[in-house]
Parts: sequence; structure tokens; C-alpha cells
Amino acid sequence: MGKTIEITDANFEEIIGSDKPVLVDFWAEWCGPCKMIGPIVEELAGEYDGKAVIGKVDVDNNPQVSAKFGIRSIPTLLVFKGGEIVDKQIGAVPKNVLSEKLDAQLA
Repeated sequence: MGKTIEITDANFEEIIGSDKPVLVDFWAEWCGPCKMIGPIVEELAGEYDGKAVIGKVDVDNNPQVSAKFGIRSIPTLLVFKGGEIVDKQIGAVPKNVLSEKLDAQLA
């Protein structure tokens, strides 16, 4: 079963350069809504194992990536394809919203 990947300032470029769609969850330990969406992101990692890359960026520990994408409110979820942002979601949402965003990139 797939697991979320810990994405850092150091490995970010390498991970979003994947040939698969990449969902990145920008979060922090102190963020209530992040805790609500965390288990959903983990489930997606299992369901999309082999089809998409699912990772999380702790904004407190990785300020460069967070600043590069202007992350001001969390959770913010970005979907990358070919290294480019193709979709964005700010705030906690139901799982099906995120599934639809990933499915759109798999088509």
C-alpha cells in the first residue's frame, strides 16, 4: 500500500519532476484543518499507488518551498504534472474533491 512521501526543500524539485501526477499537501502540526485532511491524503496515497505521487510538506520545516509557491493558508494542496502546477485546493475538502483533481490528470 502506498504511503505519503515526506517532501522537503531538498527533494521537492526531484519529486514534482515525476512522470506521474503529484499531489502535494502543505501542512503543519499546529493546523486543525490539516489534521482533518491528513487521513484523506494518506488514503489517497494508497488508492493511487503506482498511478500518482502523494506527498506532504511541513511548512514549518520547509520554508523555501512554501515561499516559492506563496503558501499563506494551510492546508493548501497543489497538483503538479510535468513539474507544473495544474490544480490547487485551499482548505480541507471531502476526499472526492481531491480524487477528481487527480483523476483529471490521469485521463
